[in-house]
Amino acid sequence: MAADITPLSDVRFLTVAEVAAIMRVSKMTVYRLVHSGELEAIRVGRSFRVPEQAVTDYLREAFVASE
Repeated sequence: MAADITPLSDVRFLTVAEVAAIMRVSKMTVYRLVHSGELEAIRVGRSFRVPEQAVTDYLREAFVASE
């Protein structure tokens, strides 16, 4: 296994509600990010689960430093 790949058993998945709370946005905003492809997620039945690292990566990329 490659060194940069996290074993699936070590991945922490978050619900849409948990992601919304972390990002302090509405659940609808999280759904929009998922459907647009901006935020990685997997579908489990009728709901989505978002890898915690995907949230971290999204926030890091979206960060805008003030001047």
